[in-house]
Amino acid sequence: MARDINRRLDALKTRRRGTDRVGSITMDAAADILAKRYVTEKYEELAAGKPYTRYALGSMQEVDPEYTRIGIEEATRVGNQLDKQLPQQGIAVKFELQGSVPCNIHIRGVSDVDLLVLRTEFVTTDPGVGTYSTTSISPVAALRELRSNAERILRSSFPRADVDATGAKAIAISGASLRRPVDVVPSHWHDTADYQRTYDRDDRGVKILDNKQGVTLLNMPFRHIKLVTHHDVQALFGLKKAIRLCKHVKNDAIEEGRAINYSSFDLASTLWHANLAAFAAGMHNELAILIEARRFLDELYHNTDKAKSLYVPDGSRKVFDSEAKIEGMKLMSYELDDLAKEVAFEQASYAKTLYENNWQELDRISRTAAYKL
Repeated sequence: MARDINRRLDALKTRRRGTDRVGSITMDAAADILAKRYVTEKYEELAAGKPYTRYALGSMQEVDPEYTRIGIEEATRVGNQLDKQLPQQGIAVKFELQGSVPCNIHIRGVSDVDLLVLRTEFVTTDPGVGTYSTTSISPVAALRELRSNAERILRSSFPRADVDATGAKAIAISGASLRRPVDVVPSHWHDTADYQRTYDRDDRGVKILDNKQGVTLLNMPFRHIKLVTHHDVQALFGLKKAIRLCKHVKNDAIEEGRAINYSSFDLASTLWHANLAAFAAGMHNELAILIEARRFLDELYHNTDKAKSLYVPDGSRKVFDSEAKIEGMKLMSYELDDLAKEVAFEQASYAKTLYENNWQELDRISRTAAYKL
């Protein structure tokens, strides 16, 4: 299916403003979002007559902080209901956020917010150290009990909301009085060897229940956020812009019919290994961020051994641990090639005739632009 830049620009607007998901939130919140849908964002005023450039620039920008604030407030509201009632069932809990929203790499005005509900009287540790608990049941049984009670509480506390408990890892709640969807994730702490040495929250893991498989899975969400943010600062805030850009491109490609097996987590983990100094050039011209993202994925496309050597930021596994992910990365590389070419062609009308496949010249042309929001 052909790429339609005007359709992509429309999708970018609706995604960022939340108008694509007004059916999953309260009517008042939906009305507020719809009232703002004609407000012009800064990126829309740049690059007149250059829709590919405008799309690239807009895709990099963070979601309106007001939209993000509302998402966090709604997750807190859901957590408050669970915090009031779970202890009555003898289940002590704490709450944390994970995922793209606290990392500020989400791309939707109406984003699902991941709320970790941590059963605190049950903690596991790295092998050789042991497990400590004030309950005698197994980790899976403990989290299934937590999940069952959480589902019941959510249905009774938000009787008009849509509570979807069919997912393996999360109970999804949306609609009715909720201004944003929230994914409730039953979990418990896992004290890694690093955490036992440092007592740094970022070194602490969580075990998440996979209810369908009957197992718990280790995540290191706080370390991931810390390391991505650290590299983003080193890149003068270009890394997170690159991640958002690629997430928008991936979503639009999928909506146009191209299947890309490349999760947002793996995409962020890949770009974490790119040239941070090249991303930092985006402080003066944000097209430099597109140039480096395209260049790095192209490098991995042609050097799959290097791609297969990359680890996710927290070091827990390799990014490309399956051939399907390698193929997904290659499809993303095609998408960025196409976008970067069109952006360069918009900067210089002669580029398509003289330099269609000359990346050195195409990148040079794009670097001469001076787009900065």
